[in-house]
Amino acid sequence: NVNDALANICTIVKADDKSELRKKMKKVQSHYKLKLQDYYNGVSCGGDSLIRTAFKANAVEAGTLLVKKMPKSQLNAPEQDGKTLRAWVAEQNMMDSPIADVLNSRI
Repeated sequence: NVNDALANICTIVKADDKSELRKKMKKVQSHYKLKLQDYYNGVSCGGDSLIRTAFKANAVEAGTLLVKKMPKSQLNAPEQDGKTLRAWVAEQNMMDSPIADVLNSRI
């Protein structure tokens, strides 16, 4: 079950465990033929997306990997609350985060 495969992805992101996150993403891709953008919107970490979770946890390595793996179009798309990642990051006063630098260079 893909939900079981993704069960602890929020914990991995919060722990900023880039190698474990990369392994998890590869496993889901090889077993279920799903890329990050295919399941990103379906994963919620306490109501936040994976990238927002990375910002809140200051998980720079994991957050950077997630931003780099997402298509630009999806990085610019509004999330569940109707705000784009960039608008949310600005609103949270997190524009000085290294993850924001990577996000801004991609969009």
